[in-house]
Amino acid sequence: MSFLIDFILHIDDHIVQLVTQFGSWTYIILFFIIFIETGIVIMPFLPGDSLLFAAGAISANAAYGLDPWLFALLFWLAALTGDSLNFLIGRSIGPKLIHNRYIGRFIKQSSLDDAQAFFDKHGAMAIILARYMPIIRTFAPFVAATSGLTYHRFIKYSVIGATSWTLIATGAGYFFGNIPFIKAHFSGVLLGIIGVTLLPIIISTIKSKLQK
Repeated sequence: MSFLIDFILHIDDHIVQLVTQFGSWTYIILFFIIFIETGIVIMPFLPGDSLLFAAGAISANAAYGLDPWLFALLFWLAALTGDSLNFLIGRSIGPKLIHNRYIGRFIKQSSLDDAQAFFDKHGAMAIILARYMPIIRTFAPFVAATSGLTYHRFIKYSVIGATSWTLIATGAGYFFGNIPFIKAHFSGVLLGIIGVTLLPIIISTIKSKLQK
């Protein structure tokens, strides 16, 4: 857990290390991080927004020889295929997975409830909105599948969410990540990104507690 926290807070340094050690394989490694965070329902804690922002910022530095458009394409594919895998899991073995004595321990009922409430409130549009919300974006396809939403309708919203999220997050890192102030306070900026994206969940939880 301590490594994960350090990875999230200093994700720019870790990406640079990946580039130094693995070169072009960095694209594939980061692709799979986003794919797993999106597609594997028991992995909602992996970095998403911050990783895209950091990758965009580093690709703006010509010294590392990284292509921001290739990053954006791979992140888009990772988000889209991850969503589809997550939906397939929810449609085929969703209830069994939740009640499995081993795997079920990694799926918090509170997170499922939050995703379900979010989906009930916003309908299919929740697929787009959830793409910008950590944890919720991992459970949204799963909940959508168990709620009876058709894959044909799901994938249309997933494409919109994945496209906008990839371009905004990676583009923001590319254009703003190397501004001297942001570069000097990169960890603080990443924490701010995480805080802002978690804010709707926090507000929703507080409102729910107050109503009860």
